[in-house]
Amino acid sequence: MPLAGAAIPMDTQREKGFQDYRKKLMEHREVESRLKDMREQLKDLTKQYDKSENDLKALQSVGQIVGEVLKQLTEEKFIVKATNGPRYVVGCRRQLDKNKLKGGTRVALDMTTLTIMRHLPREVDPLVYNMSHEDPGDVTYSAIGGLQEQIRQLREYIGESARLIREMFNYARDHQPCIIFMDEIDAIGGRRFSEGTSADREIQRTLMELLNQMDGFDSLGQVKMIMATNRPDTLDPALLRPGRLDRKIEIPLPNEQARHATRMFGSPSTSTPIAKHGEMDYEAVVKLSDTFNGADLRNVCTEAGLFAIRAEREYIIQ
Repeated sequence: MPLAGAAIPMDTQREKGFQDYRKKLMEHREVESRLKDMREQLKDLTKQYDKSENDLKALQSVGQIVGEVLKQLTEEKFIVKATNGPRYVVGCRRQLDKNKLKGGTRVALDMTTLTIMRHLPREVDPLVYNMSHEDPGDVTYSAIGGLQEQIRQLREYIGESARLIREMFNYARDHQPCIIFMDEIDAIGGRRFSEGTSADREIQRTLMELLNQMDGFDSLGQVKMIMATNRPDTLDPALLRPGRLDRKIEIPLPNEQARHATRMFGSPSTSTPIAKHGEMDYEAVVKLSDTFNGADLRNVCTEAGLFAIRAEREYIIQ
């Protein structure tokens, strides 16, 4: 009897300890969630701050003339040609690195004194320049459900056509660290063959220029390449060998955990969240959507919206 009486408080104490542990675990997860949200807010605020700083500098700056260095006369004097035609003998700022002011270098000249104010990057094709100014979107790693292993690997390493490839890599080297992303690489990186039309030969020239830029004499430095394709079996073996593409990462269909994490039905990462009435059983949706990807889930949302319209409702129901 005394032993039984002592066992009851022990079980009560153990149950209490288990409840305290579970409570602390829930608090820890809640703190982690808040910390993750605060980090995302900090990223957004940092981007807004940088944009405000750039806008402020643009408003306070004075226009300058674009010119080209023709020849260096002395240590302090240079012959430059302005874009409007005339040539001038001018000086340069003391803080400027004079070793960079070689023949053919583009420079910015002061409006009044024509002094060389700064060194300008080389002129590039507008098509190449626009590649670096495309809107990358606002989807972050945290908005991607599942694919933790693939995200980890990406974070670790994270004719006319041939000329554009060459200029694109030169522009990337001037703005490193830089990432070049090529989608549908099988369009120019397909397996080469001896017979073909002139268009096929142009594609092969483009591929050879790409291979030369990837592991040629000029080092890529901090320029990294990411390529995407749905047909890896059609790619040229020279493109896949080590030294050019060091990692091959397969992005599979989302599993059950990934589909539950993305919650494509009304997810905040989607551009147009769907209006729904009441709570949705996400567990049931996840189990019914096996072998579905994000686009398939989005199509389900669209079909559900069409059914709601036919039923003259303003929201979808499960």
